[in-house]
Amino acid sequence: MKDIIIIAALMLIVFLAAFYIYRSKKKGKKCIGCPYAESCGGGCSSKGTTG
Repeated sequence: MKDIIIIAALMLIVFLAAFYIYRSKKKGKKCIGCPYAESCGGGCSSKGTTG
């Protein structure tokens, strides 16, 4: 019974993470998790680097 609860909790976490990514992409965010996601052009990996 314990295993079923753990598996269900993990599946819920994975589902919620995937749903968050889906909704963010649907809203047009290029870089999910980036503070400038709504206004950047998709080059978030180059922001903040010094080299």
